[in-house]
Amino acid sequence: MKKGYRALIDEAMAEVKTLSVAEAHKLHEAENIVFVDIRDVRELKAQGAIPGAIHAPRGMLEFWVDPESPYHKPIFSQDKTFVLYCAAGWRSALATKTLQDMGLERVAHIDGGFGAWSEAGFPVEKKEK
Repeated sequence: MKKGYRALIDEAMAEVKTLSVAEAHKLHEAENIVFVDIRDVRELKAQGAIPGAIHAPRGMLEFWVDPESPYHKPIFSQDKTFVLYCAAGWRSALATKTLQDMGLERVAHIDGGFGAWSEAGFPVEKKEK
């Protein structure tokens, strides 16, 4: 194996904007910010989500962001800053790097992900099972 997951994450972390959970919380209700939950739907149902976050499963993210894709979601063409999160910040670091590579300029992710958000006692919205 030429490059393992840890090397990929470290490379991504060196190139993306990483927000602390406190910084993300301060941005949470800003009109120009969209929180994007990239976790699996089973994680959302089991743990809940950050209120108001849109769900963009990691496996579909690139397709939803690219305006040329038949799966494009218009939210990603809006003049917004996108704050991605996963469970612990690894998948979101990789996803943020990918979106930057695709040309999305205003994108960041939450260090520690949803786990850090919920451990900090910030609001969590339950999803129906």
